[in-house]
Amino acid sequence: MSESPDPFALAEAAASTLGELTGTESYDVAVVLGSGWMAAADAIGAARAEFTLTDIPGFTAPTVAGHAGTVRHVAINGLKVLVFLGRVHLYEGHGPNAVAHGVRTGVAAGCRTVVLTNAAGGIRADYGVGQPVLISDHLNLTGRSPLTGAPPPDGYPGRFTDLTDLYSSRLRSLAKKADATLAEGVYAALPGPHYETPAEIRMLRAAGADLVGMSTALEAIAARHLGAEVLGISLVTNPAAGLSSAPLNHADVVRAASASAKRIGTLLAALLPLL
Repeated sequence: MSESPDPFALAEAAASTLGELTGTESYDVAVVLGSGWMAAADAIGAARAEFTLTDIPGFTAPTVAGHAGTVRHVAINGLKVLVFLGRVHLYEGHGPNAVAHGVRTGVAAGCRTVVLTNAAGGIRADYGVGQPVLISDHLNLTGRSPLTGAPPPDGYPGRFTDLTDLYSSRLRSLAKKADATLAEGVYAALPGPHYETPAEIRMLRAAGADLVGMSTALEAIAARHLGAEVLGISLVTNPAAGLSSAPLNHADVVRAASASAKRIGTLLAALLPLL
């Protein structure tokens, strides 16, 4: 998808189309699911409706295995939830506005909370494969931002967004009430699609990173810019480069995510009503 001269108008158009398709004028929470997380979507709750993202303005189909390219309307205890099954990435040739379009659409549809999930490499030695980790902060090493370009239109916040509490401490506290075993960590976002070198992982560890992946950061920035509270959850699908003798392989990442996805969905099903 080419970059729109007005990504905010495009998000409004997408939200309007969602409302027409679902018959629901506004939503409460948007959830973006990472690679291989179909079982998580099913565990969150039964879909009242599901649509292909390409039927909605501004979306293109993901090209990465494990990303379904659909959006669901799910109701949980009166809470109206949009569940995006997949996302697009910078490395697919998209710009920051395309990467952020899903969360902007969710906020335009009324969502005041955005939950971002991903599959990540574990840098901390005590993280195990299949372990969910709350994102406490991030290092955006993509060199990109969804707030570059023309200033936001009138009626939107200015581009100089405070990211001090980007990953909401309130939401992380609620998540720990739902699952007291949850760890926290700093997520490093790199552009990909290649995996990192062992030297890069050593650099990231020295910089304070606990997790590494190729998504989430730009979406979080875009959501926070629009005033939404953000909760980030990484699923550790592999030890980061150089921390295991096994080679890194995307098919293994998707398999590991799929194997643990139901646990994430069960966590979200318990957590979302608390929001």
